[in-house]
Amino acid sequence: MSILQALQQKLPACEYVYASDNQAFPYGTKTADFLMTRVHRVLDALIEKTRPALVVVACNTASTLVLPHIRSHFTIPVVGVVPAIKPAALQSKTRVIGLLGTPGTVTRNYTKALIDEFAADCEFVTVGSTELVVLAENALRGNQIPPASLSHIIKPLFENIRLDTIVLACTHFPLIRDQLIEAAPRAVSWIDSGEAIARRVCSLLDKSLSKSHHEKTISHTAIFTAFNKDLGLLESTLKQFMLTRIECLRL
Repeated sequence: MSILQALQQKLPACEYVYASDNQAFPYGTKTADFLMTRVHRVLDALIEKTRPALVVVACNTASTLVLPHIRSHFTIPVVGVVPAIKPAALQSKTRVIGLLGTPGTVTRNYTKALIDEFAADCEFVTVGSTELVVLAENALRGNQIPPASLSHIIKPLFENIRLDTIVLACTHFPLIRDQLIEAAPRAVSWIDSGEAIARRVCSLLDKSLSKSHHEKTISHTAIFTAFNKDLGLLESTLKQFMLTRIECLRL
């Protein structure tokens, strides 16, 4: 939803389909083989159902693993979301950067290649946390996040006193940025990929879609792979993103 938020700010005239594979949540704990098969299957069904002009894989875990594979199988543009290593390296003064993501993302070869290419002179402190993903999901459902839980998760990042920048390498985490800032023992820069992804999508779509306003109110759709009582707790959050239609994708 953090990526959706960035896209809606940049391209308000577009119609959006937000798809959540909640049946397989969380991706960060799944094996590479499972995700390769799963993401392909989900995208195949979504593209058949919605016929989009473009697909954004709004998940670092999935993108760092499956982008080459899915781009070779689908003809429409596919934009991936990968950790914001390059902008973090450009901004960091001390050359010590924190990488906060899922266990899969922070250890993936794709992520290591980004570091080698754009931040080879930087030292990275990494934390891979599935618990933080769950806490962010709970926050979307109106639950308060215990500050002590956040402090415990991010504590290893701040053990390096020279660290001045943290990459939010999971698209859940920008949604709880304010809580993370409050839990941090000192001020640092927090960087995510949202704005860069929005710019990339804008460059790929017809320029007429990037108008700053649109006379017609557009309704958007949320698609889930499993219907359960938990979705009712997301209702207010979905409305914030103008996701007024809720559908289920049967796989």
